[in-house]
Amino acid sequence: MGRAYQNRKESMAKTAAAKTKVYSKYGREIYMAAKSGGTDPDGNLSLRGLIERAKKDQVPSHVIEKAIDKAKGGAGEDYSPARYEGYGPGNCMVIVDCLTDNPNRTFGDVRLAFTKTKCKIGTPGAVAHMFDHCAIFAFKGDDEESVLEALMDADVDVTDIENENGLITVFTPNTEYAKTRQALVDTFEGIDFEVDEIQFLPKTSTPVEGDDIPMFEKFLDMLNELDDVQNVFHNAELPE
Repeated sequence: MGRAYQNRKESMAKTAAAKTKVYSKYGREIYMAAKSGGTDPDGNLSLRGLIERAKKDQVPSHVIEKAIDKAKGGAGEDYSPARYEGYGPGNCMVIVDCLTDNPNRTFGDVRLAFTKTKCKIGTPGAVAHMFDHCAIFAFKGDDEESVLEALMDADVDVTDIENENGLITVFTPNTEYAKTRQALVDTFEGIDFEVDEIQFLPKTSTPVEGDDIPMFEKFLDMLNELDDVQNVFHNAELPE
């Protein structure tokens, strides 16, 4: 699992530069988390995690506060999640997660990114079964036994724990996110998460080579330029 996650981190770094609307992305996610789970970060672990991630990504406080205030007022856009699956260049598998106030527009925009790069958008569930939907937490430490013990005491279903170069990484099913985060925060005072998120991790990888490489980069750029796209997950393995 760690190897797949490392590949995923590297691909995230490559595509992060293309995501020019990071403030908008966090604004939508924070708004949705606050609207669905409450506007108090102390009582809404998903919201607290998002706020901490946003701050680490240097999102200004006023962007965060505006999103929460909008959720408090109950006004503003009514976003809903949308997920699209399919096959990208080189037949790699792709999942596109969106938040949208207009599903028809979003589907048309995402489909265009697929068709313009000779890719194929599929039906729901077409490739999701080839990914693990995981909650991932990474933080500095070297005592994985105490971490495992704390999580077991909290009745968390732990998928995997890795300890590498002074960094402990915990993998659990996505449904265990809140319980896992709470157990770690309660047990390890002042814990500082370097990674705190839910992702789709591929079970296998697909090499993308030759002419498919620039097409793959164009495909990601087109998706990342769409306001409604929040995350793009894939199993593409590019040459070093």
